[in-house]
Amino acid sequence: MSKNKFSIFIALVSSFFLIACSENNQQPQKGKQYELLPSTLTQSIITPVTEVFSLTCGHCRTMESMVPQIEEGIKQPISKVHVTFNESAQIGALIYYAAQMQLDNTPDHKMMDELFEAVQSRDHVDTAAKQQAIEEIFNSRGLVSPYQFDGIQQKALFEELSVAESVTKQGQFNSVPTFIINGKYQLITSGHKDVNDIANTINYLLSQP
Repeated sequence: MSKNKFSIFIALVSSFFLIACSENNQQPQKGKQYELLPSTLTQSIITPVTEVFSLTCGHCRTMESMVPQIEEGIKQPISKVHVTFNESAQIGALIYYAAQMQLDNTPDHKMMDELFEAVQSRDHVDTAAKQQAIEEIFNSRGLVSPYQFDGIQQKALFEELSVAESVTKQGQFNSVPTFIINGKYQLITSGHKDVNDIANTINYLLSQP
């Protein structure tokens, strides 16, 4: 091989590896992996990384099993906002915030899984069975069931729900689950291939102004 041909060959190989590396390290794209919210969310329940979800959503239940791995990948906890865009979601929100306000924190993953089960299980299709399942989840943790709230607790619960409603309306969320980063960016869940991909996009957005 002549010196000139060898130089061209080396240049082509270098270009190939450069392109391959660029594709592997491609940063998340607006419109594909994330989008800007209509306006910045500043409500007190919005943290650097906030999951938007509903207890009535099957995909949200699946995502819940992935949250610990995402938290590990971004090295910080993920808070939650329960949407209120229809009647069933509003009922789910009342149940969720009844737990959150008593814990003064996001319920742990075990409790979340139990709440999803109680709300979505076909074994709890009638109201009485569902109520019993929910009461057992609360009582087993020394918490008051939302069905047993007194007037003061109900008032506090509706205040929590009012904040969640303002987030739902301002964010104009069309589907869940999704993640809000810095109150400004919304993750496009369907634009990611796995949990690590989601964590990478969140980390990228956390670094953005």
